[in-house]
Amino acid sequence: MKLSQIVAVLGGELRGEDREISRLAPMGEAAAQEITFLANPKFRSQLASCQAGAIIVKPALADEAQKEDRSLILIADPYLYFAKVATLFNPPAKARAGVHASAVIGDGARIAASAEVRELVSVGRNVVIGERCILHPGVVLGDDVELGDDVVLYPNVTVYHGCRLGNRVGVHSGTVIGADGFGLAWAGDSWYKIPQTGRVIIEDDVEIGANTTIDRGALTDTIIRKDAKIDNLVQVAHNVEIGAHTAIAGCAGIAGSTKIGANCTIGGAAMMVGHIEIADHTHIGGGTLVSKSIRNADNYASSFPLSTYKDWLTNASHLRHLDQLVTRVKQLEKALKEVQQNKDVQA
Repeated sequence: MKLSQIVAVLGGELRGEDREISRLAPMGEAAAQEITFLANPKFRSQLASCQAGAIIVKPALADEAQKEDRSLILIADPYLYFAKVATLFNPPAKARAGVHASAVIGDGARIAASAEVRELVSVGRNVVIGERCILHPGVVLGDDVELGDDVVLYPNVTVYHGCRLGNRVGVHSGTVIGADGFGLAWAGDSWYKIPQTGRVIIEDDVEIGANTTIDRGALTDTIIRKDAKIDNLVQVAHNVEIGAHTAIAGCAGIAGSTKIGANCTIGGAAMMVGHIEIADHTHIGGGTLVSKSIRNADNYASSFPLSTYKDWLTNASHLRHLDQLVTRVKQLEKALKEVQQNKDVQA
C-alpha cells in the first residue's frame, strides 16, 4: 500500500517520497519498507537510529524526524492514526453467509441471510440474529436473545436468555453474558435464592474481553452503554450501569447496582462496592478500592506504592495505631493551646 493511498483514506499530510509500505512495525524494528509512529515525545531519541521508511509524527516533530531516505505523515494524534492504519492493513473478517450443518437452531429463530453461524453453535428458541453477524464455534445463545447487525461472538461465548446486544458488538472467548446475579436472602438457617428476572442490555459498539462475566439484573436490567470497552476477566454484577465510552481494564470487579458514568477509565484490579455512583469523566487507578460514591470527576487512587516486606510491616504497624496517634495529637494541641493562653494572660 502506498503512503498516498493511506493519506487519501485517513487524511494527514504526506511529506517526502510516496513509497510502498508492506506493514507496520515498532520504531526499534521497522525497516525501509515499513511504517512506524511516534506518539510519546519521550521516545524521540529513537528517531536518529530508526530505519523505518515512513513515520507518523506530530507536525511539531517534523524537522527532527526528517531524513533523506524517510517519508513522514504529519498528524495531530499519531497514536489514533496508527490504529487506523493498522485497521487498513488488517481489516476485520467479513461474514461468510450460511449456517453450518452441525449448528442447532431452536424453533422460531430468525437468522439474517448474511449472517455466519459456524460449527457447533447452539441457538435457542425465538432468537434474532442481525445482518452480517459472525458466531464462532461453540457459541451458545439462550432463548429470546437478540443480536443487532455486525455482531461478532468468538468461540464459547454464552449469552443467556432474553439478553440484547446492539450493533457492532464484539465479545471474546469464554465470556458469559446474563448469568444470574448474586442475589440471596438469609432464611435463618440457609440462603434463599432471589430470582434474577432482569436482562443484560448491551448497546452499540461495545467490546468485551475474554472470560468476562456480566450478570443479569435482579428486577431491572444490567446496562452497558454505547462504545464502552471492557477488558478480560472483569466481573460486572447485577443491575450495574456502565456509561458510554467508559473503558475498564482487566480484573476489575464491580458490585451490584453501581452506576459508572460516561467517559470514565477504570484501572486494572480496581474494586467497587455496590450501590454507589461514579461521576462522568472520572479516572480510577489500578488496584483502587472505591468504597463510596464519587461525585466530582478527578483522578483517584488508593493503593500503596510498592515497598519491601519489612517496610510494609513497619507501615502496617503504624496504621494499626493511627487512631491512638490522632488522639495523642489532639491532646498535645489542646495542651499547647492552654500554654499559649496562659502566656497571653501573664503578658
